[in-house]
Amino acid sequence: MTDTQPYGTPDQPRLAVHGEAHLEVDPELAGITITIATRGPDRRATLDDLTRRNTYVVDLIKTYGDTVEKLETGAFTLTPELTRHGRGERVRTYHGSVRITTELTDFTALGELTTRLADLELTRVDGPWWRLRRDSPAHTEVRRRAVHQAVARAREYADALDTTLAALVELSDPGAEVPTPGYGMAPAGGRSFSPGAAGAAEPAPALDLEPQRQTVRARVHARFIMTPPSL
Repeated sequence: MTDTQPYGTPDQPRLAVHGEAHLEVDPELAGITITIATRGPDRRATLDDLTRRNTYVVDLIKTYGDTVEKLETGAFTLTPELTRHGRGERVRTYHGSVRITTELTDFTALGELTTRLADLELTRVDGPWWRLRRDSPAHTEVRRRAVHQAVARAREYADALDTTLAALVELSDPGAEVPTPGYGMAPAGGRSFSPGAAGAAEPAPALDLEPQRQTVRARVHARFIMTPPSL
């Protein structure tokens, strides 16, 4: 039978509360975006160069083995740049680019990889961007704390009326939020690394990356039935 008394009755007074919780935890994943660029007067030569350099970067990332959580190729472009020549137009040069995103679980390895990538010619590195996994235990823990706070708050109201909670009627979850932007959205703390000169004499030292703590939040709404108080 459907309950049609959302506000309760004198015999079954209802109490509605909400519970909130948040945690500050270390990130589990860190990602970077790599943009490889190339240019040249010949279309095929430009395409071949871009393909070669893309393969090199992908193979370099794969050398980090199980620490690589994700490796994806995004946008690819090969665009002719036109210039006026007499009464018509002709292709002056071709511009090519490909974007790769990757996530790692080892932040020391990420610092080394970031430096090696940024040291490549015509290569841009953006990041790092930190986040938790969707199934991180932190999400479960923060929801549990939010429920406990809702129950504790309801008991405080019941105690103020010198009565007790009789039953839980409803528990709703608006959802837990992790404010971690995805790729394509530059979050606070993200950085861009300019490409280094090709053929550098010695590799640049690995970056010492400090993980950005993640804030995990949860909020729940709860309704209880109280034992009728003596007013």
